[in-house]
Amino acid sequence: MKKITDYENKKVLVLGLAKSGVSAAKLLHELGALVTVNDFKQFDQNPEAQDLLTLGIRVVTGGHPIELLDEDFSLIVKNPGIPYTNPLVEKASKMNLPILTEVELAYQIAECPIIGITGTNGKTTTTTMIGLLLNADRKTGTARLAGNIGYPASEVAEEASKSDDIVMELSSFQLMGIETFRPKIAVITNIYEAHLDYHGSRDEYVKAKWAIQENMQADDFIVLNWNQEELQELSKTTKAAIIPFSTKEKVTGAYLADGQLYYKDEAIMKADELGVPGSHNIENALAAIAVAKLKGVSNEVIRQTLMIFTGVPHRTQYVGELAGRKFYNDSKATNILATEMALSGFDHSSLILLAGGLDRGNNFDELVPSLKGIKAIILFGETKDKLHKAAIEAGIPTIQLTENVQTAVSEAYDFSEKDDTILLSPACASWDQYPNFELRGEAFIQAMHQLKDIEK
Repeated sequence: MKKITDYENKKVLVLGLAKSGVSAAKLLHELGALVTVNDFKQFDQNPEAQDLLTLGIRVVTGGHPIELLDEDFSLIVKNPGIPYTNPLVEKASKMNLPILTEVELAYQIAECPIIGITGTNGKTTTTTMIGLLLNADRKTGTARLAGNIGYPASEVAEEASKSDDIVMELSSFQLMGIETFRPKIAVITNIYEAHLDYHGSRDEYVKAKWAIQENMQADDFIVLNWNQEELQELSKTTKAAIIPFSTKEKVTGAYLADGQLYYKDEAIMKADELGVPGSHNIENALAAIAVAKLKGVSNEVIRQTLMIFTGVPHRTQYVGELAGRKFYNDSKATNILATEMALSGFDHSSLILLAGGLDRGNNFDELVPSLKGIKAIILFGETKDKLHKAAIEAGIPTIQLTENVQTAVSEAYDFSEKDDTILLSPACASWDQYPNFELRGEAFIQAMHQLKDIEK
């Protein structure tokens, strides 16, 4: 990593722990900063804080006391999950204290190029595809995944060498805390309405996403979803070179035409050769292809890599086959749009959908067109009655209400026939029954494996 001196003897407050906070605190301590860590969790239940204390880092736990700001800090490094409406953060903003997120630190110390990926949907899948493509047939260095995908960006940047690439998934929350961050290549998969409870308005959400390019220059590249007019308009305001991708028209970047994926008139592969289903995954693949071509990856390596990529866990993930039925886990579909995208990749006449979860107060009217033609639907969780109404309106012939994911798998299997597909794509968050979407997805996978054991 770069041995920067910017933080020597500066008082820095790291607000909020989790993986990124711990990584930021350790890095700043190593860079000579006078670090104070503040976390809401009580000290006796906070192993991360206990670990940092043994390193000589000051910790304040059990709340976020505003009085901390009386201590003349030079800046704050904030956990992305802590909203800007937090009283301590609000006061720090009024004091004009710089409030960074850990990805800014990662950029400052990184010796290698950063490829930054953001968007409303498809970030993790696209990030994973890019990482695989850049590591396939690579002669020197490694493409290292980082950021919102689960690996603290500053920790990855600390370990990366000059011959590496950092492939960094970035949320809108993280991008609100950058100052000098400048990726060599940026990708925006798409922009839809999301996280309005955090950002306050759609305009603020879009502004946070578009911040990924604010420091980019003419020798940098931004890969944009040209299907979206909003991104076409935003592209007029960037200094970076624009590489569009589209499933609707031929563009000067990556595009779909006559069932083939192209990059600047070069045929890369057939769309139906992709190892993951769905029109949304064609978009993800086009974005990844654009990055791979910018980095000099050959067409055949791209084709072979994307053919064997079967998805990221919990994101239209192919789980396996049992008695001629295929099982797909799309537990990450925590909103209507994500489920609509998943449904676009399957033959509805042989599809059994498992859906339901946390009731956030919305109805499911906009999901109805995507439900039409589905063979059966099994509903669970707080939203099962609302989804039941949508399923009736869509004319789904078989609708069953059940308790949870596990019972839904069993009922779906009992109803299904050879050559059917059983898809978990809930269209809802998991928190009514499961701590997170990952555990909900694992429950689906385990239920499928239990059926396998019974069938043996």
